[in-house]
Amino acid sequence: MGAALVAGLLNAHWCAPEELLIIQRGDAKAQLLRDRFPGVRVETSLEAEYLSPGTGVVLCVKPDYAEGIARLCGVMGVTRLLSVVAGLTTERLQACFATPVAVIRSMPNTPVVVGKGVSAITGGAHCTSADLDWAESVLGAVGLVVRVTERQIDAVSGLSGPMPAYLYLVVEALIEAGVHQGLSREISRQMVVATFEGSAALLAASGESPEELRYQVTSPGGVTAAGLRMLEGRAVRAAFLEAVAAAAERSRSLVR
Repeated sequence: MGAALVAGLLNAHWCAPEELLIIQRGDAKAQLLRDRFPGVRVETSLEAEYLSPGTGVVLCVKPDYAEGIARLCGVMGVTRLLSVVAGLTTERLQACFATPVAVIRSMPNTPVVVGKGVSAITGGAHCTSADLDWAESVLGAVGLVVRVTERQIDAVSGLSGPMPAYLYLVVEALIEAGVHQGLSREISRQMVVATFEGSAALLAASGESPEELRYQVTSPGGVTAAGLRMLEGRAVRAAFLEAVAAAAERSRSLVR
């Protein structure tokens, strides 16, 4: 997610490459990032000399390392932290600092890399509207940002976080279905991907609900009706409801 966010920010020209600093442990991994993002400074450890007053830090690490790095940020005088760490509450991160720090918790998804991400943010006890505006400016450069309460973050984790994977699974299945009906894999792939792209664009631009658009392409007794009847009979809708619920529950079990 960290690399996807950097790529998205650079693609959106949110800042110049030299204005970004990435801290990546391990020389080999750090060099890979230098090669991928020319002009971006990549270091293997965080030092006070790298931070100027008012520098905002985006924390994007595995949960096991997050608190230690947050404490290090506190020692170095960081006063604003945007966390994209799964399962770690703002309260837990705030406790890593000796003085009040603005902690914003977020949950973006991977389409940030093409500027089409969806991110939810929630502010901790010491956040001001300016702090939330800053976080929204970062994530807003790479997609849609919504503000939610911390209690709603788990719902976001179950819905928009894994949603690319849910959709990719549907795309895979439909490509395979086209092949089973005699299309070449490449033609089937092109048709499915382009149809997903076009349908999403139509839904976003039309202002109509997905139900209304579905009705428009479903003639009584027609081809689409036959396919939808099969999907409903196999409880596809219920399967998605259960998938989101399971993912949200897993997110709640990770909170600490």
